[in-house]
Amino acid sequence: MNAISNWIDRFCYKHPRFYIPHLMLIIVVGQIFVFLLDMFSSGQFSNIICFAPYYILHGQIWRIVTFVFVPINSSPILLIISLYFYFFIGRILDREWGSVKFTVYILLGAVLNIVIGFILYAVFPTASPSVTASMHYVYLSMFFAFATLFPDMRVLLFFIIPIKIKWLAWIDAAMFAYTIIINLVQLDFVNAIVPLIAILNYFIFFWPIIRGAFGRAKYKTSRQTIHFKQAANQARQNQQQRGYLHKCAVCGKTDTDYPDMEFRYCSKCNGYYCYCPEHINNHVHIE
Repeated sequence: MNAISNWIDRFCYKHPRFYIPHLMLIIVVGQIFVFLLDMFSSGQFSNIICFAPYYILHGQIWRIVTFVFVPINSSPILLIISLYFYFFIGRILDREWGSVKFTVYILLGAVLNIVIGFILYAVFPTASPSVTASMHYVYLSMFFAFATLFPDMRVLLFFIIPIKIKWLAWIDAAMFAYTIIINLVQLDFVNAIVPLIAILNYFIFFWPIIRGAFGRAKYKTSRQTIHFKQAANQARQNQQQRGYLHKCAVCGKTDTDYPDMEFRYCSKCNGYYCYCPEHINNHVHIE
């Protein structure tokens, strides 16, 4: 899993234009628009665009994309509160990671849910797997990502009670684990495994942090630091030919675009990887 995480970091670094501008705004506006259409069609519009493998395999390909716009709540008040909260944390993640990595995170979560939906349809063709391919698990994994990066940020629970985001995440994680355990006790192995696979994007992105939290992180030795310095000298010569000296491996900022910004290099990453002040202490180490 660590290899996948490293590959994603390299992909984001090599493809700085691979992103959907204003992704969270598009999703939020789309869900509000569909909710309004559902009000005038008794929910029929959501039925037309939701994820349904049977109809997808019979030509309704648009459902693979449009299911992300199906409202996550039927109550207008709960929908507005939920979308506002997820839009808030989505914008912060976009700014923290960069648009490329945030787009990859959301797309990976959506793809995992689609794959699960088709697997369930193949195993249980008479059951509707639409519940597996929804934005619920994508939002849940996004919330876990936000809580991992900003555990001490405070939010107002019910707009009144100040609480750290990490405690909300632990409550969600406890409810998530409880649901899985109940399904296992009832021998409902499908619904026990599906949630874990549906938020697999979180575990892929944060595996080094999760592994380190359990005391299994491996740190670089002094000998590797020497190799890092050798790689640094060689990479510096190559980068000077490209018109810039420093480039953040996460967001792609360069010292040419931001001449007053202080760039630093991580000796724990395997190679010569530069980071801006926002990401030097907040990135996945490349091994």
